[in-house]
Amino acid sequence: MGGDTLVPGSARLHLVDCLPLLRPEEQVFEAMLAGWRNQQLTRNLSFGYVSDQERTVRAFARHADGLPWKWAPQHVEEWSMDLRSVRGCARSTVRNYQGAVRQFCDFVTNPAYGWAEECLLRFGAHPVQVVHDWNAAVHADEGEGEPERRAFIRPELEAFFDYADEQVVRVRGKGCKGWLPTFRDATLFKTAYGYGLRRNETRMLNEVDFGPNPHGREFGDYGTLMVRHGKAKKGSPPKRRSVLTVCQWTPVVIEEWVTEVRPGMRHAHGPALWPSERGLRVGLQRLDSRFAAYRDALGLDPALEFHSLRQVVHHPPDRRRLRSAVRPAAGRPRVRIHHRDLHVRLLRLPNPHPSPGPGRHR
Repeated sequence: MGGDTLVPGSARLHLVDCLPLLRPEEQVFEAMLAGWRNQQLTRNLSFGYVSDQERTVRAFARHADGLPWKWAPQHVEEWSMDLRSVRGCARSTVRNYQGAVRQFCDFVTNPAYGWAEECLLRFGAHPVQVVHDWNAAVHADEGEGEPERRAFIRPELEAFFDYADEQVVRVRGKGCKGWLPTFRDATLFKTAYGYGLRRNETRMLNEVDFGPNPHGREFGDYGTLMVRHGKAKKGSPPKRRSVLTVCQWTPVVIEEWVTEVRPGMRHAHGPALWPSERGLRVGLQRLDSRFAAYRDALGLDPALEFHSLRQVVHHPPDRRRLRSAVRPAAGRPRVRIHHRDLHVRLLRLPNPHPSPGPGRHR
């Protein structure tokens, strides 16, 4: 089975020839998944991606109520119909799920790995490819986003940032310690908008990722941002890129967080710019839930998502009009840590085409 040279993921690396198994069907399937995992890791695919692929194949096996040597194209068609009509999955999600099953079938049917021969010997049947061009979604367009998804418009963006700031004042006024993560989230959203960052790019920022820009000395130590966890291509490490600061208010917002508020977080000793209450770094789920809570509280369009902050980067004049008006909260004395109402708002300047900033987004 597979010759003298064994490749990662082959059956002989996971099963002993002719050795009876206590639960043969379950154990062979688990060995297949373990072999497929090894084969994917040798291709430099990320651990998260490999785990997602495995989870998808397990879900398909449960829906088909059978194991790979019993799968048929009809199972894929029924599963795909269920994903769209019952679970309401997006087109791109269905295509990705089908792709995971296709890749798994390619693996177990490849003679180099010996799984077909192993199944034929033990069960009298062997796996076949069940995902074909005629029963799977086609990746015909690079942009597969739903048409409802869009960027913020200026009034929505202003209302969103206003509400985020108001929550900091409200929680702080109650004397609750939760004002620190609330302040963190408000600053995080503004940073994502100011630099046009994706969710994970924002989450993975470290405090040392900011640096000066010799052509924009007015921004001080926050003239450039090194994004070290950009969107990666399959099998490649995260992309790096540097983004120039173009908003006058951005250094004020970030410096206040770094110097005055962040040191009060429980895990401020770590490198992460956005530590969480329970760990060294805030999670993606927290970003999504906080964003959705603010959006829904304001009654904004449900189609708006975190990525909508990044899409506003296509309107640089609006982005440069943002400034940080830092002033004492009404009726309160000024204190060093946050008895200041951080209010980022859009200014209606008489000049519709303000002069460009010292740098532009790449």
